[in-house]
Amino acid sequence: MGSERFLVTGAFGCIGAWAVKRLVDEGVPVVTYDLPGEPRRLRLIMPPDALKQVEFVDGDITDGDAFERVVIDHRISHIIHLAALQVPFVRADPVLGARVNVVGTANVLETARRQASRIDGLVYASSVGVYGAASLYPPGPLAHDAPLAPPTLYGVTKQANEGYARIYWQDHQLPSVGLRPFFVYGPGRDQGVSSAPTKAMAAAAAERDYEIPFGGTAVYQHADDVAAVFIRAARQ
Repeated sequence: MGSERFLVTGAFGCIGAWAVKRLVDEGVPVVTYDLPGEPRRLRLIMPPDALKQVEFVDGDITDGDAFERVVIDHRISHIIHLAALQVPFVRADPVLGARVNVVGTANVLETARRQASRIDGLVYASSVGVYGAASLYPPGPLAHDAPLAPPTLYGVTKQANEGYARIYWQDHQLPSVGLRPFFVYGPGRDQGVSSAPTKAMAAAAAERDYEIPFGGTAVYQHADDVAAVFIRAARQ
């Protein structure tokens, strides 16, 4: 652990912020890579003294050369790739969604291939959105190899990322781990379709009405727990 240096893309998002917090709590050097902006989710869950231990780098995941320079310049050993546009944003701008979600992930994979001698671990976020409607599957838990039938463009981009990672292993023996989170909830979860349960919890605590705009059975995963799994996967 002493030589670890983590790079978290999309660190200003919910899972990214919790991953950064956990790494700082462990005393692991961590670099964030995200578009310029206010790290409000990080400020929500981390005290000022902890934030001072984070190295912030402004960057666009669609710029592969810039991303690779950061990996080299900061002597990165592990990458947690979370940068992505969520369902409503991909729906609103499908071209930008493909550029960020698919090209961005391809840039991460290509950098990891080119810098394989220094990268000890790479984990990226796929999504439960790669699966289709519940009616397509038998009752009970889904098998890992259940057929994929994403009903949204966002899900299609995540399926494409899994395909890219598979071929990078096939052609270049580049190892990576893709995780498919379900309904992530907790502080900082305020964007995307699946943020509704968190918004409902916040409304209940404030004694306000809130109606979740969908129904059905779901698996709920706290953001801190999900972040812990991403960190562990990066170390495999």
